[in-house]
Amino acid sequence: MKHTVLVVDDHEMTRVGLRACAQATGLGEVDWLDADTLNGALAAFAAHRPDLVLLDLKLPDSLGLQGLRRFLAEAPEARVAVFSATEDPVVVEQALALGALGYVPKSARSADILDMVLTLLRGGSLPQACREPSVGYGVTPGTESLNPTQLRVLELVLAGNSNQQIADALGLALGTVKNSVSSVMLKLDAQSRLHLISLFR
Repeated sequence: MKHTVLVVDDHEMTRVGLRACAQATGLGEVDWLDADTLNGALAAFAAHRPDLVLLDLKLPDSLGLQGLRRFLAEAPEARVAVFSATEDPVVVEQALALGALGYVPKSARSADILDMVLTLLRGGSLPQACREPSVGYGVTPGTESLNPTQLRVLELVLAGNSNQQIADALGLALGTVKNSVSSVMLKLDAQSRLHLISLFR
């Protein structure tokens, strides 16, 4: 049975490389589509109804989990797996909670990524190690006490965004973002922004 996979990534080499690897390994049961923006991905999904979407979290027109939220809101029937270089535990947990089928790390070998794709296409679930943070990460005590806005702010802080960038991305007032960052730091007992980020490295 022929399957279709939509790869959403703004790096052409990633999209082309994954398709080339699949062709080199004789993976003939998959047709590959690609898009480099969230808007392009939504249009491609509407036109082709792929069986699986591999969605990067950093795109020109979306940032972090906002893209996943929007994709699933506009195409709730889509089967979406996050395809990302980010492996922060908070981001992984939120992605799965939002409805992602799994979390496919870009750090994995190409052959392993293709195995994960086939597993998802065949209705299986990813191994626990691919669904949760990598070994060496630990969920920092206190994240369970953060409200949804604070979790989104934390996600964007971990991605290296300034308060103004976070405000623009989330549509919040700059003062609200500053207060949220302060609250997150207090709840996680972080002494500085760098200390906060280091807790998830």
